[in-house]
Order: sequence, then structure tokens, then C-alpha cells
Amino acid sequence: MKSKNLIVFILVIWFVISFVTNILGPLMPIIIETYDLSLSMAALLPFSFFLAYGLFSIPAGAMIESLGPKKSLLIAFSLNLAGALSFALFPYYLTALTALFVLGIGMATLQVIINPLMRAAGGEENFAFFAVMAQLVFGLASFVSPFVFSYLMSAFESTGTHLVKSIFGFIPEGVEWSSLYWIFAVTFVLMIILVRLFQFPKLAIAESEKTGTKEIYLELMKNRTVWMFFFGIVAYVGIEQAIANWMSEFLKIYHDVDPAVEGARAVAWFWGSMTLGCVAGLIILRLFEARWVLGVEVLITASVFGVALFGPTSWSTIAFPVLGFCVSLMFSIIFSTALNTVLSHPGAFSGILCTGIFGGALVPMIVGVIGDFTNLRTALITVFVALAYIGYIALKSNPIIENKRL
Repeated sequence: MKSKNLIVFILVIWFVISFVTNILGPLMPIIIETYDLSLSMAALLPFSFFLAYGLFSIPAGAMIESLGPKKSLLIAFSLNLAGALSFALFPYYLTALTALFVLGIGMATLQVIINPLMRAAGGEENFAFFAVMAQLVFGLASFVSPFVFSYLMSAFESTGTHLVKSIFGFIPEGVEWSSLYWIFAVTFVLMIILVRLFQFPKLAIAESEKTGTKEIYLELMKNRTVWMFFFGIVAYVGIEQAIANWMSEFLKIYHDVDPAVEGARAVAWFWGSMTLGCVAGLIILRLFEARWVLGVEVLITASVFGVALFGPTSWSTIAFPVLGFCVSLMFSIIFSTALNTVLSHPGAFSGILCTGIFGGALVPMIVGVIGDFTNLRTALITVFVALAYIGYIALKSNPIIENKRL
């Protein structure tokens, strides 16, 4: 291990990314009610955020090579601070769209920075281990943030004096949930201070890990296999965000579940069960070939998602959180299988795959538009289409380097 302090610092950044990114799911029913939004208008919120990944992942890589990790991290967290503050100060729908787009640029930049940094800091031979550790931290933060939201909402609704009311007494009535973005803003200020104080070690990032030239991207884009895995990332992130963002609203509409309590808890356990799935995956991927694990995950996820959509309340409220466990290994398998199939220019290829995180904008938006014309249950059937494509990848992929098994 080359730099233990840097690895810990990167894991802290992963926690912050997840804590902020995945709060939209619990907030969605509250935002819809606050601004009286259609499903399509509500879907524009995650669309604005994840659109930034599609537009800025590759340019962020070029900026990092030009400015280095420390300056790039300061720029990324400054963008996040600007996004969080703008919405905290002006909690309106149109402000939210702009603020989330700015936040998305910052988050996309952070992810492009910390992936090669983690590989260089821990050594290539330990990268898989630390990647799983990062996924565990990511899931833990997403598990915690809905409970923070529930605590804030219950504090505002409580009678009498409460510390939360005293701190956030300046927030207008009806948008008390926007206090989360004040918390995010303070978090980003602390991260900017930490970045400025942190002494980054000198690390040699291999040429192959860098983002590459225009010619390299053109070469990769002529490869059909590159496109197959790119759309696999689009499909997976679309599935993940469609479930996380629409789960609470679905439970509210069809099962009369309180979004500030049971709905937020369901979203929290979606991410919590995903963390448990990553732990189980450490064993599963030591026993079975990754692409077959992916295929089995698709079948199990489709079955559980069917129960979530069409089952009674008692089943649906359990099935939605369990979906986190079901999909927990998909992203890691698709990403690693892609890099083990197309061995040339892994840095540039990773940038293309990260651009596929745009699926988190696309699929929830499709669900929202279809939901306005039909209903949310019918619209969520879109997830089955994305699952079918991932099943296709499981059948068609033929990695040159397979996952190491016992």
C-alpha cells in the first residue's frame, strides 16, 4: 500500500458523494407535493443532476491532467458548494434544476479524479479490494442520508422547542426539507478546508490510466464492444436510480405509505441491502464466473421487482428495499468485465463508461414521461427492458481476463 492517508481521504470523498447524490429518492414525494409537479417535471430533477455526468466526465479528465488532483478537487467541491447554497438560499423548482446540474458537474469531476487516485495510492494489485471498500462506503452513506432526512422532518413537525427548529428557523414554512442543502453546504465547506490542508503524496499514474487523446477516443468508439458495455452502464445506473427515485412515490400512491417515514426508510434499506450485497459478492465472485453471476442477478432482480410492483403492501414494502441486494454486483461486474474485455486504453475507456452514468438521468425521465400518460406502475415496467439488456450483456460478453476464482 503506497498511501494509507490518501486512501482514507478518498473513502471520505466517496461518503460525501453518496450522502448528497442519493437523497433525491426520499425527497421526491415531498418535492412533488411542495411544487405541485407532474411526474415528468419531477423526473427533470435527477435528469439535471445526471446529465452533468454525460456532458462533463471526459472534459473533467482533461482538466485533472492539466491542473492536478488538488486544484481539481477544490474546483469540484466549490461547484458543489455553489449548487447546494443556491438551492438552500432560493428553494424553488427552477433553482433546483440549475443547482442539481451544478452539483452533478462537481460530483462527476470528483468521481473522475478519485478512481485513478485510488488505483495509484493502493497499488494495482489491491485496486479491486479498495474498489469494493469504496462501494461499501458509498452504500453506507446512502443508507444514512434518508434517516437524516426523516430526523429533520420529525423535528420540524414536533411541538415545542427543538434544536433543529432553532438552527433552521429562518427557512420558509413548507420547504423545511431544504435544510438538508444547508447541511450539504456546510459539508462542502469542510471538504474544501480538508483538501487545502491535505498533503497529497506524489503518485505516478500510469499513462494507460490517463484519459487519453482525441484519437484514442475515436479508436475506442469504433469498437462495438465498447458501445455494448457503455449502454450496459447506462442501463444499470438507470435501473438503480429509477428504483431509488420512484420507490417512495410509488409506495405513497399505491400503498399510502408516509414518504417522510416509511418511504424514507425503504429507500435507506435499498442502499443498506446493496451494501450487504457487496459483502456477499466478495465471496460469490470468488466462487463463480462474473458474467454468470450477472445473469442470475438479472433473473432474481426481475422476479423481486415484479413482486414490488404488483404485490400487496406487505410484500411491496419489503421487495423494494431487497432490490438493492439483488442489483448490488451489477455495476462492478459490468465495469470490470468491460475493462477485462477491451484491454487497450483503460483510462480512456473508463472515461467513456463513466459517461454512461447519464443513464441515471435518462431512465427515470422516461419513467416520469410515461407515468404522466399512463400511471407510475405501468411506467416502471421500463426497468424490465433495461434488465433485459443487462441479461444480453451477460450472455454475449466474453472477457479475455476472467475474475479470479477459488
